[in-house]
Amino acid sequence: MDDMYGSDVLAAGWRDRGAKKVLDVPAERDLVVEVAGDGYCGAVTRVQGGNVELEDRVGRKRVFPLGGGFLIDGEPVRLTAPVPPKQAVRRTASGSFAVGDQRARTALPSRILVEGKHDAELVEKVWGADLRVEGVVVEYLEGVDKLDELLQSAPPNSARRYGGLVDHLVPGSKETRIADAIMRGPHGRHLKIVGHPFIDVWQCVKPQVLGIQRWPEIPRGTDWKTGICKAFGWPHTEQGDTGRAWQHILGKVTTYRDLEPALLGRVEELIDFVTEPAGR
Repeated sequence: MDDMYGSDVLAAGWRDRGAKKVLDVPAERDLVVEVAGDGYCGAVTRVQGGNVELEDRVGRKRVFPLGGGFLIDGEPVRLTAPVPPKQAVRRTASGSFAVGDQRARTALPSRILVEGKHDAELVEKVWGADLRVEGVVVEYLEGVDKLDELLQSAPPNSARRYGGLVDHLVPGSKETRIADAIMRGPHGRHLKIVGHPFIDVWQCVKPQVLGIQRWPEIPRGTDWKTGICKAFGWPHTEQGDTGRAWQHILGKVTTYRDLEPALLGRVEELIDFVTEPAGR
């Protein structure tokens, strides 16, 4: 015959032997429980200061201390405070870890220079949060042709570096010839010029983001942006049409994954270059 008391009547825990285990249940909102003492039944509406508030089916509310004395489906439970949801790690549009409660730094003397307004808006949308943390300002030149003029008026130095982002930086292009000549000049030590192979920054947006397989081919002699608008069937004859087209394209961009790798790496290079401590 089994000995329900065990072999040692003085062993610890003998009183609990055979008792049904009471589960701990977080008092999540809308959880329906019954109060064992008086049969009151209600749904959890809030937990505050070690107490749980229950609301019955006719809207009457009562407050009870958390702990034992509750039933769920007739089984005894202990209500505990709900576990707060784990905060997901936030990332910026560029894929960097977001810095919480970080105010923008005072702008550094160094700058990232881009050819036009559309380039600046794209860089801001994807890398803006990172640049504000680093204190880097993006300026647009209205064309790479004006880069030499800027360098003459405000030359870079060890404390003020310039990083230039250029469209259509491919062998033999006008942009490549200008960039090469500038880098051979007196400012090359404190200047970095990089670029992407596309005719315009619009093409740095992956075509799939716009629901197309590839960007249209525009014949030589046709203004590229006007040709793109015409190929898509967008308005293209009035002033401001290309600007509105760009805003439509930019609106499709939400993360670095929407951009071509040929642009991503180049922008990261420039950020690293202009934020490198002086003297390195």
